[in-house]
Amino acid sequence: MIEAIPFYVSFVFVVTTVITLLYFIKILNMAINQSKTKYKLVLGLACWLLIQGLFAFNGFYSANNDFVPPKIILFGILPAILLIAFVFLNPLSRKFISSLSLKQLTYLSVIRIPVELVLFWLYLNGTVPKLMTFEGRNFDILAGVSAPVIAYFAFRSHPFRYKVLIAWNLLSLILLLNIVVNALFSAPSPFQQLAFDQPNIALLYFPFSWLPTFIVPIILFSHLASLYRLFRDKQLVIIE
Repeated sequence: MIEAIPFYVSFVFVVTTVITLLYFIKILNMAINQSKTKYKLVLGLACWLLIQGLFAFNGFYSANNDFVPPKIILFGILPAILLIAFVFLNPLSRKFISSLSLKQLTYLSVIRIPVELVLFWLYLNGTVPKLMTFEGRNFDILAGVSAPVIAYFAFRSHPFRYKVLIAWNLLSLILLLNIVVNALFSAPSPFQQLAFDQPNIALLYFPFSWLPTFIVPIILFSHLASLYRLFRDKQLVIIE
């Protein structure tokens, strides 16, 4: 942990992570009928959070910044990306994706609002660069603020919602990828290209390592799953 960070910053982020976990579990439970499958998914998500928390808490990600590729990518981000890829490549998993609620997946992005506030507080405390905040190059908060508005209006008018949901998910995905790239290139590693005066160190420490290893993959999955449903069958939107 970073001792210089005020307690409320860590507290808000932990609460944000727990809310993300619980809301994502709710979305999954709405699409799953078998209790055993529900328990396995909940257990898997909880174990992943625990493992990533232990890695960061014990200094595994923050030590030896010359490691190639960066350890948080190799042991935190890459496994999550590979799992998402597997879900979309597996026919049974794709069938499951088609049963997820588009409306709830859209509301999930509201979690980006407290995330952006935490990033701003981390910047004020010198542990992430300004470019990772809404005062710099990070406009991801727009996706969070607009999520409830999009979810409300897009599911009221059938002709309106399909195009709006596609556009919003694509734009929100671009905003997410923008901050991910800036975060990776501003972190202390052989790949660092930005923010040498105030690098992105917070995300290598507990509990903030949960942002790239847990929250971001879930948000990424929510957009990909939504776009998969929207492009696969327009009629799915009508019965949402």
